Amino acid sequence: MAYDEEEARRSRVVVETPTARREVVHSQSVRNPDRSGISAGMVGVLVVVAIALITMLVLFYLNNQQMSDQNLAAQQAAQQQTPPPTIIQQPAPAQPPVIVQQPAPATQPAPVIVTQPSGGAAAVPQNIDSTIQAAIDKTISDDPNLSTLGITTTVLEGKVTLLGTVKSESIKTQVERAVRRVKGVKDIDNQLTVVAD
Repeated sequence: MAYDEEEARRSRVVVETPTARREVVHSQSVRNPDRSGISAGMVGVLVVVAIALITMLVLFYLNNQQMSDQNLAAQQAAQQQTPPPTIIQQPAPAQPPVIVQQPAPATQPAPVIVTQPSGGAAAVPQNIDSTIQAAIDKTISDDPNLSTLGITTTVLEGKVTLLGTVKSESIKTQVERAVRRVKGVKDIDNQLTVVAD
């Protein structure tokens, strides 16, 4: 509640002259007008509102940052869960059998027919390689520690190449040992990369 304040000042002055003595009283009143502007209560409300707005902005920023971190983590997880590309090795096109015919002398048995296997000499190793590949894939997928790593393996003439990333040298060694136990594996080229968290 605003009101006018009034302040009065009085002063007494005694004036002496050689013939007379006289007393003079001076009165002065000072009037203070209504205060205009913002009251203390209004300033308090403004401070509380400003603090609330700043708090909301900080929480909004932190929430956005957390959401972007989660989105980044989800994208990285999706990239890691992408299955490795499947390499399909096709057998060489079948070649017609080679027939060698020799004139038979009257005393010798019938002619000898030599048949070359389809695909040449590479057909047998391809069949063995695909068997080894299937065994390695089964070994890795059956092991709960290795099945989540996303390791890619290729087999060529009994030599296994390991590709991918692991978290430690011990896991890298564990993968190599598991693959080495598969029947038919002759050699391992371990190209697994160790990435520490």
